[in-house]
Amino acid sequence: MPVAPANVRKIAREALEIRETLPKSKQAGTLVGLARANQLASGENLSKQTLLRMRSYLLRARENYRQAKRAGLNATNSKAIQAYMLWGSTAGLRWVNSQLS
Repeated sequence: MPVAPANVRKIAREALEIRETLPKSKQAGTLVGLARANQLASGENLSKQTLLRMRSYLLRARENYRQAKRAGLNATNSKAIQAYMLWGSTAGLRWVNSQLS
């Protein structure tokens, strides 16, 4: 079972760290998103099912992420960006796609 590469682990870890510094009202992430970020950040082995769920989420949320980026937002002031980073961001999507192809 694959382990996320260092850049994806770093993005997830950064999102978790940013989230910790924010008030609850500004924190993004569902329980599933937080679990995924912790799995990625700690370098856990990920099953094919997990990779499929990651791809599904990252594709669904990609446009919200892009809109927030175009608006000049970042993970401290955009829940969309923060949540996308919890799942590995665009680097995570590239990696997941490479694992599933």
